[in-house]
Amino acid sequence: MKLRSLFWCTLICALALVASQCQNGSVSTTSASQIPHLQKQGTATQLIVDGKPFLALAAELSNNGATSVEYMKPAWPKIVEAKINTVLAGVSWSQIEPQEGKFDFSVPDGIIRDARSHNLRLVLLWFGTWKNGQSSYPPGWVKRDSERFPRVQIVGGTWPVFGGGAGQPRVPFTGSIELLSPLGEATRDADAHAFAALMRHIKEVDGHQHTVIMIQVENEVGMQGDTRDRSPAANQAYAGPVPKELMDYLQQHKDTLIPELRKVWEAAGFKTAGTWEEVFGKGRPTEEIFMAWYFSRYVGRVIEAGKAEYPIPMYTNCPQSGFGTAPAPVRGGQSGGAMPDAMDIWRAGAPRLDLLGVDVYGFDFVVMCARFTQSGNPLFIPETVFGLEAAARVLYAFGRHDAIGFSTMNGGIDRRPAPDNDLIASYDLITQLEPLIVQHQGKGTMSAVLLEPKDPPQKIQLGNYTLQVAFMRPRAARRGDPPPEPPTLAGAMFISTGPDEYFVAGFGVSVGFSPNTPGPPLAGLDTVEAGTFVNGRWVPGRRLAGDDTSQGDCLELRWPSGGVVSANRARLPGESIQRFTLYRYQ
Repeated sequence: MKLRSLFWCTLICALALVASQCQNGSVSTTSASQIPHLQKQGTATQLIVDGKPFLALAAELSNNGATSVEYMKPAWPKIVEAKINTVLAGVSWSQIEPQEGKFDFSVPDGIIRDARSHNLRLVLLWFGTWKNGQSSYPPGWVKRDSERFPRVQIVGGTWPVFGGGAGQPRVPFTGSIELLSPLGEATRDADAHAFAALMRHIKEVDGHQHTVIMIQVENEVGMQGDTRDRSPAANQAYAGPVPKELMDYLQQHKDTLIPELRKVWEAAGFKTAGTWEEVFGKGRPTEEIFMAWYFSRYVGRVIEAGKAEYPIPMYTNCPQSGFGTAPAPVRGGQSGGAMPDAMDIWRAGAPRLDLLGVDVYGFDFVVMCARFTQSGNPLFIPETVFGLEAAARVLYAFGRHDAIGFSTMNGGIDRRPAPDNDLIASYDLITQLEPLIVQHQGKGTMSAVLLEPKDPPQKIQLGNYTLQVAFMRPRAARRGDPPPEPPTLAGAMFISTGPDEYFVAGFGVSVGFSPNTPGPPLAGLDTVEAGTFVNGRWVPGRRLAGDDTSQGDCLELRWPSGGVVSANRARLPGESIQRFTLYRYQ
């Protein structure tokens, strides 16, 4: 009896000690299912944070904004006011490893602490070997040792007169440039070692709180000044055989390859072995594929080192669309980045890469979203514009493509002088709708439109009805006044919640309806009510009919201030979410 009592007493004490240690952080209890991760729901991929789907409504800091805790102090309240729930913040290699093997995480720790205190999540951007097609963020001990850490060489390409800067004139150039070569194994190993140290530290300081939810590995990787690296090591690799790992991947995925890559391979005869030009032919696409392979292998090794320490979702980003679509080398384009044409090359080279993000400024947003969601790539937009255009893009990204996150940049949220009221309003709509959005992601019950003034009406098949959505031109302020110039973009998202029930959120569109199932051929609006979601519960406001619905013929999501738009700037209207039901008749 005494032995049994002693056993239970010892067991209880041991459990109490473990619980105490876990509470104090001295014992890790973070399991793979608890940390931020991606998981599938139907055709969608969701970002899971603290056990539930999370939509990142984000903004990116200026490139060097997160290098000072003091600098960021006045920015945090502005970020919270902007309805942002996630901040993209850079962490540079030179910042954490100023001397080889000696790490300083004091500033990232402060950024993580302050973001957490403001109830914000973080996506950390690893500015390691490459950023924007150059190597300005590695530490000095790397940049000074070009023998150990070799640079890219170009031949007859172009490079800025004074070595960099968007405004610098470019001239024909041959020689080494400010870009570390992806064929440098010592560089790759040093980058991977530093990144692993960062991820190990993040797990230690944030493994239980999950303030850091994703990592961007490098930034806008690509080759500038020429179509490929022409250093001796690169020339030797280019003249040699295509690596077996890549050829095996291409053969295993031959029927599902990205079409543009498959066409390049097919045009050269679908060869299963040979040099780069024998397998893919001569020309710029082959040189871009070559660079994509070596960039992806390098980034893949860095990711593997980081995930061995703390395997939260990791991605890399790209500002390009496809082979040969960036400006020609004489104008400073990039080659080999994680663009959609090279998506399969990057998957082969970096198999633990979770997704490819897309930076969209001047490109056609609809086209870029479609290209970066090919073959199941989850949509995450790390950088884009702000203002009313961003407000419409937000609705389209989440409604049409089940995006896991959307972030504006344009110089950095910390440097923006005034609040972006349009984006704030659009983020507020997504925040209200978030429970409904994550419930319907990947199920075919949600869609969206993005319309310019010149666009014809778009038809959406959703539920039992076809929705015809048209750009609604703003009204004049007073009768007799000429109509104002319309804004550049309108957007709306639709969610089918029942056989005849829908929710819609957006602005600047009118919506007509027709049945798409057997039965009476005509459809009409039964009930329409504007309202809001409060803690996931629908709270109806005004009941709409008559003039607010074109006498029952169509739904209208108006422009602000009753449809009056001034100087192409507008705040979204107060009744931007509506619930409506339809009926059929003949």
